[in-house]
Amino acid sequence: MLPKDPYILRSFVNTKLRDEFKTLKDLCAALDADPQAVFDTLAALDDRYDPAYHQFI
Repeated sequence: MLPKDPYILRSFVNTKLRDEFKTLKDLCAALDADPQAVFDTLAALDDRYDPAYHQFI
């Protein structure tokens, strides 16, 4: 289950991507989450995924 708060979600996802998962798709599959929902929630914060840094910024 992913956090509902967008700021906590960003921190959670970036930590998981850094420490455990190679891709957002892998992370979402493991947690039974919708990758598009993650993108949409973080887009509300004007965040975007940066593949060079492997995180949302």
